[in-house]
Amino acid sequence: MQIEVDYRFPTGVNAEKQAQVIALGQTVGTWDASFAYREASFLAHKAEVVNIENRTDGSALATVRFPVANVEGDIASLLTMIFGKYSMAGPAKVTAIRLPSGYGQRPKFGITGVRSLLNTPSRPLVMAIYKPALGLSAADHAQILSKVAGAGLDIIKDDEILGNLHSAPTLERLKACRPVIEDMQQKNGRSLLYAVNVTGKASQLLAQARQLVAAGANALLLNVLSYGFSVLEALVADPEISVPIFAHPALAGAWCGAPDHGFSYSALLGTLFAHAGADAVLYPSHYGSLPFEAAEEFRIRDALRSRNVFPVPSAGIHPGVVPRAIADYGQDVILNAGTGIMDHPDGPAEGVRAFFEALEHAEPGQSFELAQIPAGALRRALEKWGTP
Repeated sequence: MQIEVDYRFPTGVNAEKQAQVIALGQTVGTWDASFAYREASFLAHKAEVVNIENRTDGSALATVRFPVANVEGDIASLLTMIFGKYSMAGPAKVTAIRLPSGYGQRPKFGITGVRSLLNTPSRPLVMAIYKPALGLSAADHAQILSKVAGAGLDIIKDDEILGNLHSAPTLERLKACRPVIEDMQQKNGRSLLYAVNVTGKASQLLAQARQLVAAGANALLLNVLSYGFSVLEALVADPEISVPIFAHPALAGAWCGAPDHGFSYSALLGTLFAHAGADAVLYPSHYGSLPFEAAEEFRIRDALRSRNVFPVPSAGIHPGVVPRAIADYGQDVILNAGTGIMDHPDGPAEGVRAFFEALEHAEPGQSFELAQIPAGALRRALEKWGTP
């Protein structure tokens, strides 16, 4: 089995030379005649350059093939091998990573498992984010949840910047919200997932996650790049953490935003997040509030779905973009909205209803015509956010 990595080098860089530097320097490190008696062993670990493609814009794409025997089946050792020291050598961007299907971890739940938990086999799922992000008490969280739960919300998550703070400790937020979730299940026979943000020092984080699950947490949120891929992998592997894990892309811009350095968003948030075992992955949508290329978004979508991971386009999602989202994603998508639900003119519950009305009225790829939308939550949302 082999691992293939594509590196893009900008104009002025000798791509063939640098690809050979990667193939040697990121594997055996050196090659000297004095080690000829070990040549067979070295060759078993040395990478090889398998393709150089010169592009019309002056850049070049080099493909390097690495032996799987050089890594430990996780993401951390993979990152160290394919780009560790070389990432400091000059301009080069990892644009794609092709891993064996068995590399890393599969999600415990993924698309099929999350749908089963929610007893929702087909339609897009609707997720909200607690807003304001900071300053709410545990009781405030429960009050907001009671409003959106009654409107039929599928999933709610903590904001990624909300940690285990004195103003609203994580366990207190969960304990305040559990009765709302249980009441909805008893009355309506349906579940609602609350992705609680799990944070803390490495020595405490796994224990905190176990404590949250034991206290009734039915989903977790993790800032993967802040806390590390190894933390995500440990959460996935832990038998006591038997709930879906939603992976947040915080810090991805620092990894991917430079044009000639780092990783492509699809390699990071698609391939690596999917092979680390996340059940659902959040990332910017190209019709949202952050600059993002549609082609890159769709590569993330496809990489995630290939491993049964739920794609969660985010950042600026509101009911007006639902027809475009359905055209791009079909049914297997989680529509994630913060202000697009919480800032509805008539309150968060109407924000949720606006999304369900949008799903009911949407024609994939066709913008809503405001004049054809009856009075109600969707119309009010479109009056505020427009019909892109």
